[in-house]
Amino acid sequence: METKKVVVIGAGVVGSAIARVLSKYQNLEVFLLEKNIDVGWGSSKANSAVIHPGHEDDPSKYPLRSKLCVRGNRLWHSWAEELDVPVKWPGELMLAFSERDVEKFQYYLDLAEKNGVPDVKIVYSDELRELEPNASPDAIAGLWAPTAGLIAPWDAVLGLVENAVDNGVKLFTETEVEDIVIENGIVKGVQTNRGFFEADIVINAAGLYADIISKKAGIDFDITPRRGEYYLLEEDVQPRVKRIVHQVPTEITKGVFISETVEGNILIGPSAENLPLDAKDDVSTTKKYLDYIWESAKRLLAKMPPKSSVIKTFAGLRAEPPSGRWIIEAYDNPKGFINAAGMRSPALTSSPAIAEYIVNELIKNKLGVKLVEKKDWNPYRKGIKKFKLLDDRKKEELIKENPKFGNVLCMCKEVTEAEIIEAIERMKKIGIKTISLDGIKFRTTSMFGWCQGSFCRVRIARVAANYLGMPEWKIFVKDNKSSYGVGYVKTFFKTSQGDGEV
Repeated sequence: METKKVVVIGAGVVGSAIARVLSKYQNLEVFLLEKNIDVGWGSSKANSAVIHPGHEDDPSKYPLRSKLCVRGNRLWHSWAEELDVPVKWPGELMLAFSERDVEKFQYYLDLAEKNGVPDVKIVYSDELRELEPNASPDAIAGLWAPTAGLIAPWDAVLGLVENAVDNGVKLFTETEVEDIVIENGIVKGVQTNRGFFEADIVINAAGLYADIISKKAGIDFDITPRRGEYYLLEEDVQPRVKRIVHQVPTEITKGVFISETVEGNILIGPSAENLPLDAKDDVSTTKKYLDYIWESAKRLLAKMPPKSSVIKTFAGLRAEPPSGRWIIEAYDNPKGFINAAGMRSPALTSSPAIAEYIVNELIKNKLGVKLVEKKDWNPYRKGIKKFKLLDDRKKEELIKENPKFGNVLCMCKEVTEAEIIEAIERMKKIGIKTISLDGIKFRTTSMFGWCQGSFCRVRIARVAANYLGMPEWKIFVKDNKSSYGVGYVKTFFKTSQGDGEV
């Protein structure tokens, strides 16, 4: 049995889903490469977190997007359960404020029928208010899509990667692709800052940078970074919403959404702003678009939460492909190169189906690779046990077993020292070289609360430093250049130049 080597470039939700599906086969050796110090830190980290029903993509314009969105929505029911990823299914309400909006609903009803999205219907008056009591009184109707869901996108990536690694995938972070090596029109591997990775198949799932990777293989297109800004509100803020609420979409955006995240916060956004091609890392926020989001949200709700309940504003970037079409293709020249590029919305929703499509239609059928399934492939992964969600009896039992559960470091999210240590161990287990506070944050929800880490970050940094046996200033925040300074700042700056005494 011949073993094929596969390199997946990019450990976002699409690349990680691909790696997970590839891990099912015993005749594949899979390498997952990520240029950042951790996984899921591109577009997958900051988005609306919606699992779309699939009634907003026209199959005559975007046949692949339409099909894979509906399939992905269905797959997330089983995948989220297998991977122990937080998910909920509140349904989605598109609000109409004029008869013209209501007329547009027929278009989406037709798309729902064409795409096979169940139970989409128009609701009026009492039924609309029953579904969403805080809907604006100016809304004259709503389009109800009950199969819409919400997921924690970073948890989704972590679940995918941990499960893939458990099943044999090798993860390499801080590994940036410098070139695609091709001989006689056939892929031979990738050259990176960490050396050469031999490969029979290279799958480009590099998100915003997929165009740059593709050009190294001789396939030319541009990915436009589209910035979306958001508000995040406190968990206990009132009033709130029961459903995912949004306006009628435009050609550019699905519009401003208001939803309750799986963690219980209220999320409002995004905007949609196309940036220059060289602004692929620009996640700054602007008064112009934040004001636009807030005013748009006010139109959707009967009563807005107070602005004082905002704990954070942030921005994410989406990869906008030419003509809005996903670029999912296996090429004859160079043979062995596959693009999974231009993964704009609804890529998060579709990621499980995208992975299936690439393996079944492109690797098996187009490239003709005969795949042999593992008999011992394990679909399951358990997430970090959230102390906050346990009943008092279970909390007491855990504290008796491990006293570190009794040391709550993050008061907002009730995250314990034991959870912080488990997060570090999980990072080490999958091969993360640089332990960061953001890595701990996304694994535990610590530093996610109303104080955004103002009170707990230093305590978490100290626990991490002690556990890893290193000075506190060697604990990083976001990357291996963002040292966390604690104490006398002049001492920090002098010490950060080297390991010597000050």
